[in-house]
Amino acid sequence: MDLKTKYQKIVVGEMMQAFGYTHALAVPRVTKAVINCGIGRLMASSPGAEEKVLPQLMSDLAAVSSQKPVVTKARKSIAGFKIRQGQIIGLKVTMRGGRMYDFLERLIHVALPRVRDFKGIALKSFDGQGNLTIGMKEHIVFPEVSIEQVKSVVGLEITVITDAKTREEAIALTRYMGFPIKKT
Repeated sequence: MDLKTKYQKIVVGEMMQAFGYTHALAVPRVTKAVINCGIGRLMASSPGAEEKVLPQLMSDLAAVSSQKPVVTKARKSIAGFKIRQGQIIGLKVTMRGGRMYDFLERLIHVALPRVRDFKGIALKSFDGQGNLTIGMKEHIVFPEVSIEQVKSVVGLEITVITDAKTREEAIALTRYMGFPIKKT
C-alpha cells in the first residue's frame, strides 16, 4: 500500500478517532515537502566549482526528488560569512502531490533506515505550526545517488509541511503515516 492510499484509508480514520474530527476533510494532511541543500562553502572554497560540483549535485538532487532543483542565490552581501550578492549558496526542491508522496515513502522506508546511528526523529524537530524538519549529514543515503560518481558529500534539510493547527496534531499525523518518531 502506498503512502497516499495509507493516508486516505487508515490515517484519516485514526486521526478522526484520536482528535474527534467530525468530517474527513477536517483531518490535517501533508501539503508539501521541501529539500534544501546549502552549498555556499563548496562554491566559495574551490575555484571552478560551478562547472564541476554544481551539475553533479543538481543531478543527484533531481534523482532523489524526481524534479529539477532550483538554484538559490544570495540576495545581499554578508562580509562575516564571505558571501557576495548573486553568489550561488544552495539548491532547493519543492514537491507536492504524487511526487511528494513518492518521495516521503522512499524517505521513510529506504533513506532514514540507512542513516548512520539513526534512533528516530526527535520531537524537537517539530515546530509550533505543525511542520517537521529533518537534517541529514549525507545525501548519499538515498539509493538513487551513485556513490562512485559523487564528488562531494553535502547535507540535506528536509521539511515536511502540514496544515495541522497544533504541534500535537502534526506529531500524531506523521506517526500514523509511518515516520519513525521517538516516543519522548
